Amino acid sequence: VARLLNVPAVLTEQYPQGLGPTVPELGAQDLQPHTKTCLSMVPAVQQELDARPQLRSVLLCGLETQACILQTALDLLDRGLQVHVVVDACSSRSQVDRLVALSRMRQSGAFLSTSEGLIFQLVGDAAHPQFKEGNENGSVVEKGTPDSPLQVQKLIKEPSPDSGLLGLFQDQNPLFR
Repeated sequence: VARLLNVPAVLTEQYPQGLGPTVPELGAQDLQPHTKTCLSMVPAVQQELDARPQLRSVLLCGLETQACILQTALDLLDRGLQVHVVVDACSSRSQVDRLVALSRMRQSGAFLSTSEGLIFQLVGDAAHPQFKEGNENGSVVEKGTPDSPLQVQKLIKEPSPDSGLLGLFQDQNPLFR
């Protein structure tokens, strides 16, 4: 989605020698990973952040919500940036750790959203050129054909799988009262 909408993306890897590299299924092969051992990604990408003084907000997703995502969110908030956490693109080995970390980020000022919600926020309008791409005749080119462009509409056509977060937003959850 970042590539499709020309949103700059940064990839970090937590100790890839021991934990392994980013899986190819993410489609991030064109990104140069920043190797890190610090839980927050901020020290590893400090120069990149400093080179973008116009940067106002960041979208975060990744593994170990209670560690890397939480520490990064808190560091970015301390820098005065808006932090949007893509809750259905963050995971943890423990659902309790994940939920408490999301609660902590929300309490600290981060915005929690879903991938689809953030895609719509980035596009803003169905008239966006990447929402529904057409060919020269004005008809939609089907995904999978040699000249087919990737389209936001195709990405959001199927609902996301259940990510186990529904209970997070229900009234009985004391973390979000």
